[in-house]
Amino acid sequence: MQRKDALVVIDVQNDFCSGGSLAVTDGDKVVPVLNRYIERFKAANLPILATRDWHPEKTSHFKVYGGVWPVHCVQGTKGAEFHPDLRLPSEAVIVSAGMGADEDGYSGFQGRNHRGVKLSDLLRGMGVERIFVGGLATDYCVKHTVLDGLKEGFKVVLLEDAIRGVDLQPGDSERAIAEMVRAGAERSRET
Repeated sequence: MQRKDALVVIDVQNDFCSGGSLAVTDGDKVVPVLNRYIERFKAANLPILATRDWHPEKTSHFKVYGGVWPVHCVQGTKGAEFHPDLRLPSEAVIVSAGMGADEDGYSGFQGRNHRGVKLSDLLRGMGVERIFVGGLATDYCVKHTVLDGLKEGFKVVLLEDAIRGVDLQPGDSERAIAEMVRAGAERSRET
């Protein structure tokens, strides 16, 4: 880790974990790993940001309104809360995505903080040049955030031990990782 690094935790919310409406297999297993990364970034006084799906009750993202997914991460519900064991510090910046009725919000870079500032602008304002990304799910929000981060000009490190995928089709997560690496993401895991 260096001075211009930041940690970006993607969508570690109840609905994507065990018992949630869109549970990712072994999604809970990213929590202790991410907590260790959070501690390292906090100890180094480096920025920590967390994205969240923050959908309205009615959105074209949901199957009942023509989308692909079951209802999940509706604003203000228990399912939209961060996993109770995720130890985000009080100073972590929260970025919400998918807030519009016609937004999927797969990428954290489509999200905004409570003041409406986009993730890319938040990171640049903090002087960040490289982001370390982990969370849920590998083949959707992690992939889109990593790819958009690279397009926005950030160096991106994929925390392979802190991600899990949906795998609607077998092998989706492996293909997503390969796509991220081809696009320029670096792979890393705890040592």
